[in-house]
Amino acid sequence: MSTPQRTLHLNAFLMSTGHHEASWRLPETDPYASSKIEHYKKLARTAERGKLDSIFFADSPVLFGEVGRRPAGKLEPTVLLTAIAGATERIGLIATASTTYNEPFNLARRFASIDWVSGGRAGWNVVTTAGPDAARNFGIEDQPAHAARYERAAEFIEVAQKLWDSWEDDAILADKSEGVWGDSTRIRTIDHEGKHFKVRGPLNVPRTPQGHPLIVQAGSSEDGKNLAARYAEAVFTAHQTLADAQAFYTDLKARTAAVGRDPESIKILPGIVPVIGSTEAEALELEQELDNLIKPEYARIQLAKTLRVDAEELPLDRQLPEDLPSEDEIEGAKSRYTLIVELARREQLTVRQLIGRLGGGRGHRTFTGTPEQVADAIQDWFYAGAADGFNIMPPVLPSGLESFVDHVVPILQARGLFRTEYTGRTLREHYGLERPANRYAGTAGPALTSIGSGF
Repeated sequence: MSTPQRTLHLNAFLMSTGHHEASWRLPETDPYASSKIEHYKKLARTAERGKLDSIFFADSPVLFGEVGRRPAGKLEPTVLLTAIAGATERIGLIATASTTYNEPFNLARRFASIDWVSGGRAGWNVVTTAGPDAARNFGIEDQPAHAARYERAAEFIEVAQKLWDSWEDDAILADKSEGVWGDSTRIRTIDHEGKHFKVRGPLNVPRTPQGHPLIVQAGSSEDGKNLAARYAEAVFTAHQTLADAQAFYTDLKARTAAVGRDPESIKILPGIVPVIGSTEAEALELEQELDNLIKPEYARIQLAKTLRVDAEELPLDRQLPEDLPSEDEIEGAKSRYTLIVELARREQLTVRQLIGRLGGGRGHRTFTGTPEQVADAIQDWFYAGAADGFNIMPPVLPSGLESFVDHVVPILQARGLFRTEYTGRTLREHYGLERPANRYAGTAGPALTSIGSGF
């Protein structure tokens, strides 16, 4: 019996007018799009037309970057997903939420609600949130240490998953004749007591269509990879070279196996910013047009924050200074810091050139070419053991997503690398993942008649 051909998983990472920081300056884009729900509904329907696995929204509880540089301010993504759920039917819906600045009960309830609203299409991108600015929005002078944030994140996920399991699938009886709506023995408190959280439960939302919303993770530090190996079912990552992507892929699959999980149960999706033209010259022209619209004075300020130096230490036409902090000294986004510094050192880029390289995807790989060339680039990494799929990051929206869906996806489909129709209805089914068993099924549950007042 032949083994079915392995196929790609594709996620559309949506960001206001596009991932290129100058995309909002093009005549075709709406600089107010980031606050318009119809903009995002249209993008989601475009991605669904292309049969993509999912769409994704990043988030942070802080005003990110210089407001002079690019559109700033975001709608809260879980709220956004509930609106998009009603405008779509099949595509998965993933939002970022921080484990550092939330509580497990609230987030578990929110993502369970999205899973119900969408019919089983919800995913949670778990982040620990780097940077002191976010901390100060919550009465904390500086960000917690990197290791402490990941320790909290692991316990946070454990509590959320326990809460999602606090209802068995058949807890709702809806027996009108006997007047019994639910079976209290199939709903239980979780009574979690750990270092960071003490949560009684149960959740006040029944177990969802997926059992658990899909867990996504995006950190590539040592702590991030260990968290992903234990809990993640999809990983968004950033790599500039094939060798780096292969090394990450091999390492994370091995870590996943080492904790007793099937390596196929975690899907690794590097980011790619596809700048697409009908000819290579047209694609290069679009890339140059976008890069020419970057304002380096704003970009230098943001780069300085990432590198933890003063902007004055980064003259535009010189290479990065030699005495930058080591990764061990960085308590923020460690893996992204290292990626940026290694890119600049490897290619001997000036600060101005580095700003241009980061303008499209903030460290993710930018690929410029025809639809066939973009499809080739995706196929090469997929076949070379560097990816299970890709996090598609259009440089300009909506045109970049439309170009990918209308011109690249059909090539991948013709090569047998991507679905031509959805075969399932849930996000887990799109990613080829099983619905998790309930950890409490078959165990005796407490009587819950005393929980809650009812008024």
